[in-house]
Amino acid sequence: MANYVIETPPIVALPIAGSDDLFPVRRVYCIGRNYAAHAMEMGHDPNREPPFFFQKNPNNLDPSGEFPYPPHTSDVHHEVEVAVMLKSGGTNISIDSALDHVFGYALSLDMTRRDLQGAQKKMGRPWEIGKAFERSAPVGPIHPVSETGFLDSGAISLKVNGQVRQEGDLNQMIWKVPEMISYLSEYFELAPGDVIQSGTPAGVGPVVVGDTMEMATDGLGSVTIKVV
Repeated sequence: MANYVIETPPIVALPIAGSDDLFPVRRVYCIGRNYAAHAMEMGHDPNREPPFFFQKNPNNLDPSGEFPYPPHTSDVHHEVEVAVMLKSGGTNISIDSALDHVFGYALSLDMTRRDLQGAQKKMGRPWEIGKAFERSAPVGPIHPVSETGFLDSGAISLKVNGQVRQEGDLNQMIWKVPEMISYLSEYFELAPGDVIQSGTPAGVGPVVVGDTMEMATDGLGSVTIKVV
């Protein structure tokens, strides 16, 4: 047995609906501007351009039900998404076989320090300071695909304090889940435990301490997150 020179970091593991089992997380890939209306609200061409991805850290995923408002920002935005959890992986996965690798789905948020992200964009720098901060991806329980089937359509929404902010349908994704898996596998070796955040519909906007966010989509129910 190896002797580590520091304490071994804990494994990030997420709950599975209706089970005591946990899903261990390896990597988190996030696709940008994957709904046409959101691309337009962010000032970009909604046409089908090659996809682009950024990453969050595994321990950014947080199933606690709370989102601590982060430091060094005054403009934190909600972005509701469906997260796709992989049970297997590989390289150069075909689109036709991509869904064979899906374990399940969960509701999630890609919380964003929009002011810091905007500053990085202007300087042509990476986005991590705006995207990959602590607990920046609140997430609900994982629903296995054996129970939900493959989700390729269905309403997705986010309410803040009971008021609808974001609405869309999973069928509005520019790049569908099989295409995302296939594309990523051309550039990375995907593996069990990888998570893909599948993009957010239009209506992103700010939250403040005390707000309550409720995300929902057909097949996954709803999840409530408190901004603290």
